[in-house]
Amino acid sequence: MKSFSLMLLVLLSMSQFVSADENKQDEGSQQAIAEVKKMGGHVMELAQDDDRLEVAYHLIGEKAKDAHLVPLAKLKKLVHLNLRGTKVTDAGLAHLSKLSGLTRLHLEKTAVTDAGLPHIKGLTNLEYLNLYGTAVTDAGLEQLKGMKKLKKLYLWQTKVTEEGAKKLQAALPDVKINRGVELVKKVEEKPAEDKKEADKKDSDKKKDEKKEPKKDEKKKDEKKDDKKPEPKKDDKKKDEKKQADKKEDKKKDEN
Repeated sequence: MKSFSLMLLVLLSMSQFVSADENKQDEGSQQAIAEVKKMGGHVMELAQDDDRLEVAYHLIGEKAKDAHLVPLAKLKKLVHLNLRGTKVTDAGLAHLSKLSGLTRLHLEKTAVTDAGLPHIKGLTNLEYLNLYGTAVTDAGLEQLKGMKKLKKLYLWQTKVTEEGAKKLQAALPDVKINRGVELVKKVEEKPAEDKKEADKKDSDKKKDEKKEPKKDEKKKDEKKDDKKPEPKKDDKKKDEKKQADKKEDKKKDEN
């Protein structure tokens, strides 16, 4: 009984806390929050003492479409928006054009193209923009040159070229543009270095093999050393004749 009472007290205190948080928002924002939640989105305050809002639709993935963005225009304190992996299109981004307070926007793995970027070019407070896995090109980056507060821009697996990224970097010197190229290069360089090391080892091994005589050649040389040259037949006869002559001369001397 005591544990049930305690649990009830905690739930009541939590409901009062949530209600107090919601009361920080104006009436229009409260209606919008209710709509977003009804459609499966998540709405959170950044912190207990920070009533700015974060909306996330990425948890419902492809179920989230352009219609899910309509209520967002009423959220004056919206600063973080996550649309990763949703079915949001270029046309849907028009609903974000007035969210001037946005500082963080996730559009990765969506159908967004260059055509949608003019809708968000006025979001000059953006500090983080993720376009990973979209069909954005160099032409689309032209729409981002007015985002002077932009610090991080992700362009992995897009159609943006190195030249296009350099042009934007020149216009926004403080932004860190991540195209994923450096990571790929590092991954590719490592096998190349391993191959180079392996080739070097093979080369050294071949050199050592050349220095050391083969076993068969070594045996042949040993056999050659064991064989002694045999005297020729003519030379043998000559030696025998000389010895016979010496003996004959000795006999004559004795007589």
